[in-house]
Amino acid sequence: MAKMVILDRDGVVNHLPDDDITTVDGWDPIPGSIEAINRLKKAGYLVTIASNHSGISRGLYSEEELLETHAKMQRLLENRGASVDGIFYCTHGPEANCVCRKPKPGLLFQIASQFKIDLKQTAVVGDDISDIQAAKMANAKPILVRTGKGEYVMQNFPEVLDVPVYDDLAHFVRHTLRRK
Repeated sequence: MAKMVILDRDGVVNHLPDDDITTVDGWDPIPGSIEAINRLKKAGYLVTIASNHSGISRGLYSEEELLETHAKMQRLLENRGASVDGIFYCTHGPEANCVCRKPKPGLLFQIASQFKIDLKQTAVVGDDISDIQAAKMANAKPILVRTGKGEYVMQNFPEVLDVPVYDDLAHFVRHTLRRK
């Protein structure tokens, strides 16, 4: 069975903008994140993204703009000889109560089904409480990074006390690959 790491995007791979809306021009990778994904790929991992994008349903940006942002991220990865294997996202707002919007685990189940992976063996790296909750509901391995909303989550959500915490994605990848 393939090894996989599932990443949240905003706050894990790229900086969170002040208005919480990531545009193509404003998409700025966190130092070391592109290299970290590249290292995972070279070590034989599948890497996917699972991300909420309710800004689309709220009319703040279009799905086309989201896809342009993903294309920019893929270009940066390709420049280093890597890519992500899949990008899964939910465009619904919280009021839609859909199964794909984190903290519900629908996106993670979609990824597991498409790639035939065992979520119990899969790290889900996030910076928000919804990432951790989705990972726990899917019986995956929740990982919290301090970037993005991570510090806030550590201080305000006692349910993350049992979750491994890393400074950033690069730190998590160094630790993970050192153990192998």
